[in-house]
Amino acid sequence: MGFFIMIEELLKNKILTIDGAMGTMVQSFKLDEKDFRGKRFANHKSDLIGNNDILVLTQPEIVTKIHTAYLDAGADIIETNTFNANAISQSDYNMESEVYNLNYESAKIASKVAKSFKDKPRFVAGAIGPTSRTASLSPDVNDPSFRNTSFDELVDVYSEQIQGLLDGGIDLFLVETVFDTLNCKAALFAINQILKEKNLKLPIFISGTITDASGRTLSGQTVEAFWNSISHIQPMAVGLNCALGAEQIRPWLNDLSNIANTFVFVYPNAGLPNELGEYDQSPNDMSDIIKEFARDGLVNMVGGCCGTTPDHIRAISNVVKNQKPRTIPSVDEYTRLSGLEPFVIRPESNFINVGERTNVTGSARFKRLIKEGDFDTALSVARQQIQNGAQIIDINMDEGLLDSEKAMEKFLRLVASEPDIAKVPIMIDSSKWSVIEVGLKNLQGKGIVNSISLKEGEEIFLDQAQKIKNYGAASVIMAFDEEGQADSFERKVEICSRAYRLLVEKINFPPEDIIFDPNIFAVATGIEEHNSYAKSFIDAARELKTRFPKVHISGGVSNLSFSFRGNDILREAMHSVFLFHAIKSGMDMGIVNAGQLTIYDEIDSTLKDCIEDVIFDRKSDSTERLIDMAQLHKGKKQSKTIDLKWRKLSIEERLSYALKEGITDFIDEDTEEARLKYDRPINIIEGPLMDGMNIVGDLFGSGKMFLPQVVKSARVMKKAVAYLIPYIDEEKKEMGLEDISNGKILLATVKGDVHDIGKNIVGVVLGCNGYDIIDLGVMVPSDKILSEAKDKGADMIGLSGLITPSLDEMVHVAKEMERMKFDIPLLIGGATTSKKHTAIKIEENYSGPTIHVNDASRSVGVVSKLFNKKEKSQFEISVKEEFEQIRNTVKSKNIKKLSIDEARDRKFKVEWDKYSPPKPNFIGTKVFEDYPLEELVEYIDWSPFFHAWELRGKYPSILNHEKYGKEANKVFSDGKNILNRIISENIIKPKAVIGIYDAFAKNETVFTEKMKFNFPRQLVDKGKDSSNFSLADFISPENDYIGLFALTTGHGLESLVEEFENQNDDYNVIMAKVIADRLVEAFAERMHERVRTDFWGYADNEMMEKQELIQEKFQGIRPAPGYPSCPSHIEKDAIWDILKVENNVGITLTETRAMYPAASICGWYFSHPQSRYFFIRES
Repeated sequence: MGFFIMIEELLKNKILTIDGAMGTMVQSFKLDEKDFRGKRFANHKSDLIGNNDILVLTQPEIVTKIHTAYLDAGADIIETNTFNANAISQSDYNMESEVYNLNYESAKIASKVAKSFKDKPRFVAGAIGPTSRTASLSPDVNDPSFRNTSFDELVDVYSEQIQGLLDGGIDLFLVETVFDTLNCKAALFAINQILKEKNLKLPIFISGTITDASGRTLSGQTVEAFWNSISHIQPMAVGLNCALGAEQIRPWLNDLSNIANTFVFVYPNAGLPNELGEYDQSPNDMSDIIKEFARDGLVNMVGGCCGTTPDHIRAISNVVKNQKPRTIPSVDEYTRLSGLEPFVIRPESNFINVGERTNVTGSARFKRLIKEGDFDTALSVARQQIQNGAQIIDINMDEGLLDSEKAMEKFLRLVASEPDIAKVPIMIDSSKWSVIEVGLKNLQGKGIVNSISLKEGEEIFLDQAQKIKNYGAASVIMAFDEEGQADSFERKVEICSRAYRLLVEKINFPPEDIIFDPNIFAVATGIEEHNSYAKSFIDAARELKTRFPKVHISGGVSNLSFSFRGNDILREAMHSVFLFHAIKSGMDMGIVNAGQLTIYDEIDSTLKDCIEDVIFDRKSDSTERLIDMAQLHKGKKQSKTIDLKWRKLSIEERLSYALKEGITDFIDEDTEEARLKYDRPINIIEGPLMDGMNIVGDLFGSGKMFLPQVVKSARVMKKAVAYLIPYIDEEKKEMGLEDISNGKILLATVKGDVHDIGKNIVGVVLGCNGYDIIDLGVMVPSDKILSEAKDKGADMIGLSGLITPSLDEMVHVAKEMERMKFDIPLLIGGATTSKKHTAIKIEENYSGPTIHVNDASRSVGVVSKLFNKKEKSQFEISVKEEFEQIRNTVKSKNIKKLSIDEARDRKFKVEWDKYSPPKPNFIGTKVFEDYPLEELVEYIDWSPFFHAWELRGKYPSILNHEKYGKEANKVFSDGKNILNRIISENIIKPKAVIGIYDAFAKNETVFTEKMKFNFPRQLVDKGKDSSNFSLADFISPENDYIGLFALTTGHGLESLVEEFENQNDDYNVIMAKVIADRLVEAFAERMHERVRTDFWGYADNEMMEKQELIQEKFQGIRPAPGYPSCPSHIEKDAIWDILKVENNVGITLTETRAMYPAASICGWYFSHPQSRYFFIRES
């Protein structure tokens, strides 16, 4: 543990240096076969020349000299000579029996040399290479499912090596030159297993290898996908080495540095090999590039790989000596999955589609293909799912006549050979743990297990969950326990909550990797108990997302309509209606047939109402009515293609309809008709086609269309544009613009983003105006953008992006343009971009012209100004001035802060020797159940009620406001109606718990009930005559008291909200919540009054009007955690413990300490007459 902390601290404070190439140095000794054999293996049956690892047994003095040379050159860490010291690699020399000895002796030699240096700490890394076989790739081109090794074999092989390294005395593990991530995961699995057995904690460093300019490993993963796949092991450091020189490796190092929430390192080759396969980059040239890495804050450790020598390491060590190490970035705790490419589930990700057709239990066709051994056609099923919009593929092989384990393994190995399928994460779906484990052993990416549950008890559940974590996967947790599957709201929430606590508290399973499946069961079965199944799922989804915001909610959507098998049109409608409501309630993932979903707004209104009655169990005859309606929709599967009424609409309406429905059947003839009607083909793109796509965008944004449908719409758009391109080119020819270029513009959707419709339209529009367009497509890394721009002589670069992470990638491209001394204009566009972001984040990183383009229609005007010599200069100046003005507006002023000691010297001082804290009439805890609502009405402060409706003004004067008065009176009347109903029907049950206890304070801490509250102190320098407050200042150093409270008016609100939601009455949903918020504030006001005048009694003569209460003219304060005087929510934990809040009043805390129900307040009571509120600045 000592070395662990020491290495961690060193990496925080300086850039460490690791040694260079062992092989390069061995070659310099020009050893022959006899030298490699030594005396020990003089009679060995196989040649040993080239087996560098054997030298620790036959030529230990040479290995010692090499280690010494690197340590003399300044290396902080040296690697053991064990890159190939594993049974697989050593089998080439028939030396498998010496593996343990190789590792043990190598570690001993390196440790002895390292310990001989006393000038600074030196460490030994146990080097673990990739072996000469790959678990993700077939060595047989004729059989892509064949493997010459397996995960289990690799674990055994690595375990032997790890044991020798540990026994020999290494300080850390270095799993290096990873070209197949599945091999790496096997090594990590083995390390984790052995360290756990021995109760040891050693740093783990992992180094991947990007094989070429594609930016991928040999097995096909991008840098981010690689990191997502191995981050579960929580390595102390991750880096890149080998294959590329320092100059070539930079883009991928940049990526890794941005995404890894741990230390980052790099040790590249000495340039690229020359014609003779030798490395000839000089130490100075290499160190100059690595110095840039350090200067730009990309690294915590550097070194060298192939071709590097002690001279290289000396030069590198010298250039980084005084450079600051990289600061580990703060990375959002999102679910980070991967196939060959990363897949991050963000708050804005919308619904995640899990393809369901590669499931033998759900697809008769897929089952037949697998049983017949037609795996090639089965692969096309997976491919089709992805083409239809599935972002994750669910694979299930549970069939009685199948060898499920073998089928799963073969199919996954075949998937790995198909990049267009393997790019997405895989969901391993089985009810048999043996099948799940086979699946996990064949995934190089980070996938999902579907599923585990508590049905066999906690011990088996936690054992399986721990293994899933060790393999590096997320997991679906079924709402299923020892008593059976959960079918009611209460059981779903109870089981999932129990599972969450076990996972997070017992084995530290990441909350973001938990996916709850609260069970979607069939409705409209004719069995009364089944009527509430859909509603129970939706309610449970809402509750679980409230309690545990980081988790995901999933389910098998097709189960819902199982009663209507064979009636596809009805089933699709049921699925779309259910998803529309379930997604609103927190369901963010689902197993669906990605190609078969109906647009919510397109469903017949009578059918939709009937389905919603069934889903929400609204009427006793809902099932019967839906069964009757099912008869009307039988045999209508092809109704969309048969019903051609829309063909009679105008050409503009037809194009819009085709886009919305994803119909390509008539797009060529419709586009041709539009071409004949419009003056220019470009006008069709900028007119009806863009109008149609805007409708699609609105439907998608409101949850009424799903991603697969948007994908179909995009195809229609692309086909229409493709039809028009030849006519656009012909127009250019007729206008004499074919061979004339107004300038060359490179366009690209940045790395990590696949959206290109907007970019394509910009390209077409600019092309029509005489500009040469170089379109690099989507997911384009910065190095390709900039190298292509140089090679093609681009006059301008345009970057596009639709998702939030694209903004960071655009910043990176701008920085790279500055570093590489570009000066051409940079155009920024896309849905998530803005002028403000461009000004603050992008333009300041690039000295060339940077312009934000709002939409395609503005692109021509912007570009023409930038190419016009007369206008260019003034246009650029005006943009720069505008951006500077934006930055000045948002730039915060520089605030001087005090040290904590200085701030304490300026604390608010109370003369405690002259003040006696008032003794409470009551000491202890008091609980209030079902507090009378009528008593709270007169304490309501109505002004914030109007603010919630964005009507600015004070009550009651706002009712007579010239502008807002009419609307204010309307919402006030509606609010009063809801309030009266809440009171008359006793819908809300107010509950409170208060407590008054002995307390004393020291510095910023208040001690009470064997617990403490930490109240931060103001640190802003307000001048010597002003106090720097802490709430603790208002509690005496001895013999004082503090009050606590937690209260809610949220119990019962949910049923009222649900009633309005079922009526699609959004207005009253909001109104009910606003009234509940006003009531809880009134409750807090009333309870504080009773504390002052009765329970504590320090103001028993208080007589105040309502307005005086609102203005807080009373003695004492009631601050709350999370508010300005105490910004941290952590202090809620102690309030909950002391008051037993959850037990007494049923208010729970989520993992981020939000209170549920939402209409809840908690805090403290301070009695001191000079106590006051103030503001703590966090920055």
